[in-house]
Amino acid sequence: AFLVTRTLKVKRESLQTKNNFFISARGLPLNLLKKKQPEWITNKGVSLSLLEQQPVNSLPQKAPLNGHHKTLIVIPSFNEEASIGEVIEDIKKHAPGVNILVINDGSVDKTAELAESHGAKVISLPYNSGYGVALQTGYLYACKHNYSIVVQMDADGQHDAACIQDLLCSVYSNDVDVVIGSRFLGQNSYRTTLARRIGMFIFGKLASLFCKERVSDPTSGFQAVKGKAINFIASDYYPPDYPDADFLIMLSQCGFKIREIPVKMHPSKVKKSMHGGPQSIYYVFKMFLSIFVTLLRKKPKI
Repeated sequence: AFLVTRTLKVKRESLQTKNNFFISARGLPLNLLKKKQPEWITNKGVSLSLLEQQPVNSLPQKAPLNGHHKTLIVIPSFNEEASIGEVIEDIKKHAPGVNILVINDGSVDKTAELAESHGAKVISLPYNSGYGVALQTGYLYACKHNYSIVVQMDADGQHDAACIQDLLCSVYSNDVDVVIGSRFLGQNSYRTTLARRIGMFIFGKLASLFCKERVSDPTSGFQAVKGKAINFIASDYYPPDYPDADFLIMLSQCGFKIREIPVKMHPSKVKKSMHGGPQSIYYVFKMFLSIFVTLLRKKPKI
C-alpha cells in the first residue's frame, strides 16, 4: 500500500500492438510510484504511443457543449471477464457511437481479450496498480485525444448503462463540471451493508459540508466529467487508490462545480468490493487523513 501511494513521473516510450496498448513499468503515466525496485522496472516491455512525449492538451473549464461533444467512456477493470462483455454491449445499446476505453488493470483472466472482442479500446497495465491509477490512465488518454466529456463507470455491471444519457444531459445542460450518479437519490432502493451505509453517510456529510453541495453517494464511480476537470483528474493531485470524498472536496476547493443526480445501480454479480474486508479499516483511516490533509494543504493551481 505504501508503494502504491508514491509518485513517479517518467518518460514515455512508444510501442503499440493492434488495439491493445501496454504501459511500461518504467513509463506509468500516473502519480503512482516515486521509487521502484529494480526488478519491477526490468523486462516490462512497452508503453503507449497514445501518451508519448506530447504535453497534455488543456481544455477550458467551461467546455463548449453546444454542438458536437467528443465523449469517452472509461471503464477500469480487474479480472472482470464474467461481466465486461455484457457491460460493453449495454453501453453500445444505450450510448451508441460513444467511444469506449477499458483499462485492464493487470488482470490475469480474459478481461482484455473479451473487451477488445466486443469493440472497446484496451489499455493494459503490466500489473494490478489500483482503481485510481487505472481510472486516471483513462483520463490521460482523454486529454491526449481532446475529449471534452468523460463518463466513468465500473466493469462489474453495477452501473446501469441506461443512465449514461442522464449523466450526459446533466453535464451538457448545467453549469457543472462533475456530475455524480447517486444510488440513494430519487426512488432508488439500493441495499448495502450497515457498515458501508454508515461510512457513506459520514463521508457524504463531510463532502456536503465542504463542497457546499449535497453529496449522498461519495463512493460512486458512475460520473460524467467535462472541461478542465478532466485535466485536473489527469494531474498529480489525483489519489492513486480511493478517489472518493477527499477528491470531491479538492475539486470543490479548486472551483469545480459538483452535482448529484439519481441513477440506478445493481448489486455486483461478483461479491467483491475494494472497500470491503480488511481494506475497509485502511479505507476509513486513509479517507479521514486525506480529507484532513486536503483541507490544510495549499489550494492547487489550475
